[in-house]
Amino acid sequence: MLSTKTKPNIPILYEDNHLLVIDKPAGILSQEDATGKPDVLSIGKEYLKKKYNKPGNVYLGLVHRLDQPVSGVMVLARTSKAASRLSEQIRIKALQKTYWAIVEGVSPQEGSLVHYLEKDTRTNTVKAYDSKRGKAKLAELRFSTYKQSRNYSLVIIELKTGRPHQIRVQFAKIGHPIWGDYKYGEKDSGPGKALALRSTRLGLIHPTTKKELIFEAQPPLNQQPWNLFDF
Repeated sequence: MLSTKTKPNIPILYEDNHLLVIDKPAGILSQEDATGKPDVLSIGKEYLKKKYNKPGNVYLGLVHRLDQPVSGVMVLARTSKAASRLSEQIRIKALQKTYWAIVEGVSPQEGSLVHYLEKDTRTNTVKAYDSKRGKAKLAELRFSTYKQSRNYSLVIIELKTGRPHQIRVQFAKIGHPIWGDYKYGEKDSGPGKALALRSTRLGLIHPTTKKELIFEAQPPLNQQPWNLFDF
């Protein structure tokens, strides 16, 4: 566990001299911001410093992010070489990212979503457009519907690009906002309703051994809203 006396526990899925793979809880930032709220990078550095009794600054590289309300598998680099090689895997789309989400309504059985996303840094929101516009960046994903209830669908998502709020805004754009996503229009949302979006699988090539590694972290299937479906 990554933890301190005053900061949350973060389960460790894998650790060696080059990688630190965690199961990020919802509500924790990936990287420190002006709010001063707990963040993965700071907690990780503190953990490594204490565990290995390291003097001075500890290196830990953030190669990708999960939005604050999103939970699940996340990899950090313990060396600059590992960070560089993981970043290259992201650039050539060799890092495989799978998410589970519960979305409003009855979603199509499968499909691809292609939009152009533009972030408004003043409001920390993203808009999706059907065609290229201004500084908007291409966003792509594929999905399949795994389970359906009367009012919600459980979808499995393969990310092709990694844009801020990408999954959230793309599903909202097609009329299927994610459970608990008050920012992008889930109808029955409100305080205390957690975002039902989780990074469940991450595949990568180890930066030094070159072995293919796959890490998984399933949703809490006995908890709301995941327990809406029969697994």
